[in-house]
Amino acid sequence: MDLGFRGAVADYYHRYRRGYPPAAIDALVEAFGLSTDDVVVDLGCGTGQLTLPLARRVRSVVAVDPEPDMLVRARSAAGEQGVANVSWMIGSDADLPTLGTVIGDRNLGGVTVGQALHWMDHEKLFRDLAPLLRSGGGVAVLANGTPLWQQDTAWSHALRGYLEQWLGTKLTRTCGTDDASQLRYGDSLTAAGYDVASTAVDYTDELSTEQIVGGVYSALPVHRLPAPEQREQFAERLHDVLQPHLPFTEQIRVSILTGRVAEL
Repeated sequence: MDLGFRGAVADYYHRYRRGYPPAAIDALVEAFGLSTDDVVVDLGCGTGQLTLPLARRVRSVVAVDPEPDMLVRARSAAGEQGVANVSWMIGSDADLPTLGTVIGDRNLGGVTVGQALHWMDHEKLFRDLAPLLRSGGGVAVLANGTPLWQQDTAWSHALRGYLEQWLGTKLTRTCGTDDASQLRYGDSLTAAGYDVASTAVDYTDELSTEQIVGGVYSALPVHRLPAPEQREQFAERLHDVLQPHLPFTEQIRVSILTGRVAEL
């Protein structure tokens, strides 16, 4: 599955995608009773924003992503942070049944999907995962804030207008962060037999123009990026568009939807 998130996009993803606050990791540990005896799969791991803090709380993490460049960046970050208990695997949700033959039934403490479920067949995924999870384990779907161009602030509205003009199309996708998507995922977890709960972690951040540009680039497939020689001009024009709307304050909600299998 080639989504185009390679090369320069993987670099931008590594540098500019926000991580997860400690309270979000605490919520996952509490939801599934995770401990240093557990193995967790982080599906659609990207460059490890969720993988690495989670790895510090469990025995090991199997981090899965379809893009090799993402995994190269994630592995490098793990080395820099001294995290050695992660196995990096090229794959997608379609490979979970095969992974299950390696891990075995009822052996996983949890499976996490951090803002990547919109790329997956979530109904089939939830059904496929259930036999792999230990008693009390489960699936966690995390939405790490709303896309930069979909927020209800003056600077976000200006950003969306600039991007729509540049891309020549309306920007309507929310990457699964909207309430309707969260409700749909929750209904699918319930239909697959999980005990469903939700929580959220809220915090505020202030961004620079550089972080906004990098965040935009991290969300584009590589063929939609401005050419390297055009990126300085792109950033300068965006700076001019955003400047009247300082400060670039972002209200971030990390939504955590959990589906837990029954205790045996």
